[in-house]
Amino acid sequence: MKIEILPANVANMIAAGEVVQGPSSVVKEMMENSADAGASSITVILSDAGRTLIRVLDDGCGMSPEDAVKCFERHATSKISRPEDLESILTYGFRGEALASIAAVAEVSLKTRRREDETGVCVEYADSKLVSVTETACPAGTDFSVMNLFYNVPARRKFLKSDASEFRKVLSEFNRIALTHPELSLRLVHNDKDVQDLPPASSLKIRVADLLGKDISREIVEASADTSVVNIRGFIGRPEDSRKTQPNQYFFVNGRFFRSPYLHKAVMKAYEGLIAPGTSPSYFLYLTIDPHNVDVNIHPSKAEVKFEEEQVVFQIVYACVKESLGKNSFVQSIDFDVEGVPEIPVFNPRDPSPVKAPQVRVNPDYNPFENDGFQDNGYDSPKNTYDFPKTGSDFPARTYNPASAVDYGRLFDDRQALSADDTMVVGEKYIIYKVKEGIRIVDIVRARERIMYSRMIQSIAMGEILSQSLLYPVEIEVGRHAVSLVGEHSGILSEAGFDIRPAGDTSIAVYGMPSGFSSDRQSVSDIAAGLIASLDETAGELRSSIISDMAVRLAHISAMSDRSVPNKSEARSLIEQLMGCEDSSTSPYSGKRCNATVSLSDIDKIITKW
Repeated sequence: MKIEILPANVANMIAAGEVVQGPSSVVKEMMENSADAGASSITVILSDAGRTLIRVLDDGCGMSPEDAVKCFERHATSKISRPEDLESILTYGFRGEALASIAAVAEVSLKTRRREDETGVCVEYADSKLVSVTETACPAGTDFSVMNLFYNVPARRKFLKSDASEFRKVLSEFNRIALTHPELSLRLVHNDKDVQDLPPASSLKIRVADLLGKDISREIVEASADTSVVNIRGFIGRPEDSRKTQPNQYFFVNGRFFRSPYLHKAVMKAYEGLIAPGTSPSYFLYLTIDPHNVDVNIHPSKAEVKFEEEQVVFQIVYACVKESLGKNSFVQSIDFDVEGVPEIPVFNPRDPSPVKAPQVRVNPDYNPFENDGFQDNGYDSPKNTYDFPKTGSDFPARTYNPASAVDYGRLFDDRQALSADDTMVVGEKYIIYKVKEGIRIVDIVRARERIMYSRMIQSIAMGEILSQSLLYPVEIEVGRHAVSLVGEHSGILSEAGFDIRPAGDTSIAVYGMPSGFSSDRQSVSDIAAGLIASLDETAGELRSSIISDMAVRLAHISAMSDRSVPNKSEARSLIEQLMGCEDSSTSPYSGKRCNATVSLSDIDKIITKW
């Protein structure tokens, strides 16, 4: 077969596969262009999560008629002109690929005017072909419209996810720009409804609060470091506010968002021993580094970067977070206010001494129940457990069986029935009882999580969740996106026994909850935060998946708030309820084992070593 040079429109469509992955990619590229153009105000307007319309308006410098046409050519850029320029990039865009890629898979209209020009220009493209160029009256700046995304690539359009899922991605990109540029006025409109309307903020902390809700201000503390390699500014979350699902984790370098599992490990290493396993903290960390020492041109969407001294940056991020935790009394035995305390080390790139990479430590004596959810995770409310209603009929066998249906042969010797005297509570955390193989150890909190989860799923399925009205509604600042989620999923929340309503642009009010929960403000706030995180994580999924995720989080809150130690009779009942669950082996929240069997041979080995 003869080798042919691809037509420009086909080449652009192929390139668009990497640059334009969906509506969020278009929003990202357009907002970055607006920021590079010196805009002070950016408005993003969407229809159908960007499928039918993405419109971005700014008051930036605008373009001349010649540049407005030229910008749709591949590799047309004003940011670089020489190979050396790639080593000192401080702008978002520089490749000149985005507009050409977008014009290859959508219908595009660009209106733009420079301040010094009396009239502007309107340029229209479709399928990588110039359709028209006309003079037009328009404000100074740029008005960019992308219509019918992937109209000429049916396979790509088919594999776009639901509107809720695609909009979530758009919102993520919008938030990243908002967090990078607190000085900008930003507005996001979806299907004629304002989702975000952010005024310019005088500080980063104010922008974080405007974007994510005022309550986050009390959950974060400042973090900073100044070294010869990198300077760091930003905020980290308080350990007690760490959560299993945590979307508020951001790294920026020279004003550009990037992902880094490697640096995330540095942050998590600093929190070791301070947060519950399976949870992670919020962080907003801004790195400033010599552009010659970081490569931003290694990823198609520029979501990853490469540091020249990656291990050094790792150590500085770790030290920065650790120092902030110590200053705010989250780490003991370190006094940051006395003289003589060593500062974060200043690394010299020309220092011949090697930098040690972080080591992975393996504990051969690992205890499956060690360092678990029994540690304080911020839920300090008094004892609260679900008080789920009982019916005359038993729970269906595949969900939750009453104690009478338990196969006691799985629990203990067939020749006897389990009695209160067969159980023993140890360390206020575990229940121990005898089985054929040896002894079985049950983790009390994880068992309660499994039981609560099974009961809640069953009660929701049977429509028997009882809701109690609060004496006074609890109003909580959560941010515009969270308010939108609550309004969108009010039906599912009601099924789960919650009466939660929007109470303004950025706040919600909790009027009712399932029976058995504490109604103090902190408990209600914790529960609401868990519900919103669940709705955000499962947006666009099946109703059953959303309810299951909500039940997992609520079961965890219920189990963690019940600090009571069962007596022998209660311990026996807990075992019977656990074994009545369809899956009695693991916690629905952490996935860790609820119980473990220590065989007689294992006991013999332990005794032999004495």
